[in-house]
Parts: sequence; structure tokens; C-alpha cells
Amino acid sequence: MRLVIARCQVDYAGRLDAHLPMATRLIMVKADGCVAIHADGGAYKPLNWMNAPNRITEAPDKWVVTSPKGETLTILIEEVISDTSCELGIDPGLQKDGVEAHLQELLAANPETMGDGLRLVKREYQTGIGPVDLLCRDAEGNAVAVEVKRRGEMDGVEQLIRYRDRLNQDPMLRPVRAMFVAQQIKPQARTFAGDKEIDCVEVDYDALRGIESNELRLF
Repeated sequence: MRLVIARCQVDYAGRLDAHLPMATRLIMVKADGCVAIHADGGAYKPLNWMNAPNRITEAPDKWVVTSPKGETLTILIEEVISDTSCELGIDPGLQKDGVEAHLQELLAANPETMGDGLRLVKREYQTGIGPVDLLCRDAEGNAVAVEVKRRGEMDGVEQLIRYRDRLNQDPMLRPVRAMFVAQQIKPQARTFAGDKEIDCVEVDYDALRGIESNELRLF
């Protein structure tokens, strides 16, 4: 992990153009090549970023980050205030609470509840930047990366996007579909997922556990 605090201007060119005028910001460069630009506020979300894999061309006053798709993030540096690096090692991944872990276990045992023809390949499949909850194959044999949450929020979708991008680097897996599964998915997260071509599936935890619904039914 490299953390650079600098007065900088940032310009993104790709599917659209975006400009950040000169100001003091944090430039975060992760070991996998992901680059994120942060301000001193706004919680976890960066002002702009480029997901790995990237090529970084660095000069004293200018960085150019280029993706395989030809997108560029150009960082003009006026002054470097701090530049530090630290090896973080392999992260063990997020430890899920009991309900979320059990939900993942139930879906692994019954993958067809997420979609017809879906079959499990492996739980906790390592991507190099953390494990995706379930790696499956659909009826056509395509790889499907599944992230399981109790509550489906924006950060879960962003996490799944990073896993999908990483898995798509493997020629034995790509193209990889992505599926976001939760007991309840927030509308903003569902819209964001749709924009990123990610399927959203809501599941009933009690039904998966074999508990009958309280609703009266004729049959």
C-alpha cells in the first residue's frame, strides 16, 4: 500500500470525462494496481478511482494511470507533502456474523435457489484481493461470482465489482457474471448494481432454513 498526500489536479478520460481542480488530496495505490483519490471527508468513497489492473507511468510532476480498456487517470502534482509505503500482506477477509455466514452456507448447499441451473464450484474462492463468497457455474457453463450479504448496500456491490474484475483476468473463468444476493437489497444498491450489469437476488432466510411462512395458503 502506498499513500501519497499531495496538491494535485486529477482528470479522468474514458466513458465520460471528469475533472478535479488543484487541491490537497490523498492518492492511494494498492498492491494490485488500484488507484483511488480521496478528500478529507466523504467517508470511504473516493472522489475518483481506477480499478485494477492498471499501468502507472510516474514522473515527478505527473502520473498517468491507464486501464486495459484505454481509460486514463492523469494526476498533475504541484507539491508532494507525504509519500509512504507499507506492505500489508494477505488479508484474511471479512469475518461474517452468524446469520450472514449461515446464509452463505445455505446458498452453497442450494445454489438453484439463486437461479435455475446454478451449481456451486467453490465457497470462499480466492481472487487475490480477498475471497468471493461463492463461485458458481450457470446452466450455460459460465462462471458466476456471488457475494452474499444480510443487507445489500452500496459497499457490497463495489466489493463484488472488484472481485469480478479480478476474476475476469483468469482466461479459464472469463467472462464472469456477478450476482449480488441478500435478504434485502437497498434501492440505491440495486440501481448501482444494474448499471454495472450485476444481477440482484433477494432470498428468504427462514425459507432456506425450512421454516414455513406465517402466511395462510390454500395448498
